[in-house]
Amino acid sequence: MKIPLAKPYLDKEEAQYAYDTILSAWVTQGPKVQEFEEKFADYVGSKYAVAVSNCTTALHLSMIVAGVTVDDEVICPSMSYVATANSIRYVGAKVVFAEVNPVTYNINIEDVRKKITSKTRAILIVHQMGMPADIDAFKELCAEKNLVLIEDAACAVGSSYKGKKIGSHSDLVCFSFHPRKVITTGDGGMIATNNETYRDRLKLLRQHGMSVNDRVRHESNKVIFEDHIEVGYNYRMTDIQAAVGIKQLEKLDFIVEERRKIAFQYHEAFKDIDTIRLPLEQENYFSNYQSYSIYLKPECKISRNDLMQTLLDKGISTRRGISTAHRETAYKTYQENYSLPVSEDASDRSIVIPLYYPMLQEEIDYVIEQFRVAII
Repeated sequence: MKIPLAKPYLDKEEAQYAYDTILSAWVTQGPKVQEFEEKFADYVGSKYAVAVSNCTTALHLSMIVAGVTVDDEVICPSMSYVATANSIRYVGAKVVFAEVNPVTYNINIEDVRKKITSKTRAILIVHQMGMPADIDAFKELCAEKNLVLIEDAACAVGSSYKGKKIGSHSDLVCFSFHPRKVITTGDGGMIATNNETYRDRLKLLRQHGMSVNDRVRHESNKVIFEDHIEVGYNYRMTDIQAAVGIKQLEKLDFIVEERRKIAFQYHEAFKDIDTIRLPLEQENYFSNYQSYSIYLKPECKISRNDLMQTLLDKGISTRRGISTAHRETAYKTYQENYSLPVSEDASDRSIVIPLYYPMLQEEIDYVIEQFRVAII
């Protein structure tokens, strides 16, 4: 067998809707983007949603509207894709890396508290692999310290915290629609917010700071001239992408349900192996299982890297655990040296195994069989 780590669930509905959009001749940011934004906000339970070109640009714009600027500090986990930290540097602020919880891989609030200084402007939490972080605890901390909370929810569309969808709890929540995520638009991103001021400025900044967008000018029966109010960016989503996103959103709950069924099969198949640690979903936390990561305890008979090669030899693709930004080359000489032993250990000793819909039962069984053979 040849089993990929992940693949998107796309079919003729997305293709037809994109085709229809192409024939409409409106292919850049327009009516389909607006429709996608409205439906996405309704799905996650936020007042507004602003579509952008990807989650990294969503994070960048969130930093700007949050008022993060040169010489400010923003605390975030190192154990996350490097885009998380990069978004802080884009605005000239200093990245302050915090440790993660060794079981959930989400940012450790006690370590964050220790690292708050007079220069701290915001806290950037990450919902690792779709597993929600403790949003309420961080909202309380931010309120106490007068800080802005930003959520990197790149992997968390469809996940829930305390009965409410991720995207509804705070004012800057950033999502990704990359092909490895639960739903995709090829690439793309979204910012969910309940703050009208944020919404308006985000829409301004994503389109060159233009005072009147193309759709409004096109639909007007009067001549309108735009002004460029501030220096902005070309972070637009296309209507073709939005058309795909609309159809993907309709399937999201179904996709999450099917992904969770696969995750529970893995739970059951591996629960007797005492040399590994499986993902933990705590009470009031609901994960979309964007990825399924397994931690290999020190007493495990095979190393993580050897296990990855063994599975690859059997046709099973895997990935290492979440990388740590502070050990990437771009950060090796960055301002100060970090020692984050919990993050480093979690990253170095974990493996991500295939999980996607539609994953055939024979593929699931094969992954389980080969993993058990290699590790026991």
